[in-house]
Amino acid sequence: MQFHHHGYVSGDPRIQPAAGVGLNRPAELPGEVDVLIVGTGPAGMLAAAQLSQFPSITTRIVERRAGRLVIGQADGIQARSVETFQAFGFAERIIAEAYRITEMAFWKPDPADRSRIARAARAVDDEMGISEFPHLIVNQARVLDYFAEYMADAPTRMKPDYGYEFRSLEVGEGDYPVTVTLALAVGPNEGEERVVRAKYVVGADGARSKVRAAIGCTMAGDEAHHAWGVMDILAVTDFPDIRTKCAIQSGSGGSILLIPREGGHLFRMYVDLGEVDPDNKGAVRSTTIEQIIAHANAILHPYSLDVRNVAWHSVYEVAHRLTDRFDDVLPDQRGTRTPRVFITGDACHTHSAKAGQGMNVSLQDGFNLGWKLGHVLEGRSPASLLATYSAERQVVAKNLIDFDKVWSTMMAKKPEEFESPSELEDFYVRTAEFPAGFMTQYTPSLITAEATHQDLAAGFPIGKRFKSAPVVRVCDANPIHLGHHATADGRWRIYVFADPAAAGASSPTTDLAGWLANSAESPLAATPSEADPDAWFDVKVIYQQDHTQVDIGAVPEAFKPHVGPFKLRDYEKVYATDPKADIFELRGLHRDGVVVVVRPDQYVANVLPLSATAELAAFFAPLLAGRKPA
Repeated sequence: MQFHHHGYVSGDPRIQPAAGVGLNRPAELPGEVDVLIVGTGPAGMLAAAQLSQFPSITTRIVERRAGRLVIGQADGIQARSVETFQAFGFAERIIAEAYRITEMAFWKPDPADRSRIARAARAVDDEMGISEFPHLIVNQARVLDYFAEYMADAPTRMKPDYGYEFRSLEVGEGDYPVTVTLALAVGPNEGEERVVRAKYVVGADGARSKVRAAIGCTMAGDEAHHAWGVMDILAVTDFPDIRTKCAIQSGSGGSILLIPREGGHLFRMYVDLGEVDPDNKGAVRSTTIEQIIAHANAILHPYSLDVRNVAWHSVYEVAHRLTDRFDDVLPDQRGTRTPRVFITGDACHTHSAKAGQGMNVSLQDGFNLGWKLGHVLEGRSPASLLATYSAERQVVAKNLIDFDKVWSTMMAKKPEEFESPSELEDFYVRTAEFPAGFMTQYTPSLITAEATHQDLAAGFPIGKRFKSAPVVRVCDANPIHLGHHATADGRWRIYVFADPAAAGASSPTTDLAGWLANSAESPLAATPSEADPDAWFDVKVIYQQDHTQVDIGAVPEAFKPHVGPFKLRDYEKVYATDPKADIFELRGLHRDGVVVVVRPDQYVANVLPLSATAELAAFFAPLLAGRKPA
């Protein structure tokens, strides 16, 4: 974390100085806003948190509840989400309070007595070392709390506007073309309507999204006609793996997915309630908590479950649905107008809860959209950038639903229906990278290049998330993970992996640094003159030598910008390889040097040779078209 560059900071350095709209932020919801976000779920809160870093943009997020979420339905936090939390500055704190999944146990009917269950296998949760971050379990409400704290500490001093219910919207013309009608949902004036005009609206209002309905999006999909009871409970039990994630299949055909929760005592059970009569769905939906507990005890035999407290419970049927589009532009309008209304999270895609994907995919929806809105509204990028949101995220949601259909079907199978005894655990291990969130790969577009030079950086596939690796910071010899310094500040990252020459010597790296700092064609030239030179582009260099062999005084100025009102030199952009884990070897980086461009949402956008300045300029040119704010 960097601070003091604007003067001495004696308090919490996470609290940024108020700026822009945060200086006189009105307590009341204004009549005109740049972005109105409807719903404080994971996608909405992350998008708001990202936009809170843009001081000139007025963003408000409304929620029909009277206050913060107390207990959330989602609780699984995949490693990709923890990477994202790192960018927002709270990964370490949420890891400390969460339950960490390191292993999963598989229980099946005891071959000697099928009326009893027995442990059949164990599987390491991340056997392949997909990420340096863990797989966690923590209440969704706490995730939202952390994003709320981040927003409140941001320059815009953003906070949710509780007690507003979405009624309708219309998209017209003018500077604020979206007219939104809201109604007070709580308090003495409940039902009173309020009209807000916005440049853009984001619907993050859940599976029954009214914003989705307002723009005419349709949900298509199917139901599995299989019901599950879910309960968060405190209980006394003799089941030995009660603090281990488990898939439990009984001889009677019933199943349980057991998820230990944060705090050391609470745990969640998804309890198989069997097939649902499509003509009488009300019967299963009226299943009581006592009946769910009884089902759980029957499946757990010979073990017993004495429930002492129920924190939350519900009954649901597995359904897989996906919207036809993620914004308000109809198919025959693509390319002819700018999207003005977007939907995210459960408003776009619904699926089972047992793969731990809902909140995680929703978070990436919000991350994908948030920085794009910020760049367009600030005039950094043309409005055409916004069309990439629906194009990118709808494919991801489709892949999620396809995966979840397989997983939820397998969880509902009877033991004798599997082709092999180890089929369920084999699938869990084989597909680990997908639920962890690392199989997303965006296709070529305005912000993702063709893989023309992919061979130069095999370990950084274009379109996939930037997979961090250890390096050593030259100025203070601190070992760090390179990707962990990519904060959610809306900046593009340009990582320059240097050629073998020494720092400052005549070389392609030195030539590139000179071009970045001085050429009118350099993307850095688009940075406003009144801003720090790294305000839009965070350029870092990684030398092949050991840190003791890098003369930081000889490092080109492009990698040591002067920042803040005192024009202090930033030394924290110069790195060397870690002898214990050489990033060039770990990520298949060519020793002649390579440039890796990474989007603000942490996905690799381009890979180029050090000499390819014309290609680098051409990549950024459409994104730096000098448009006025939209």
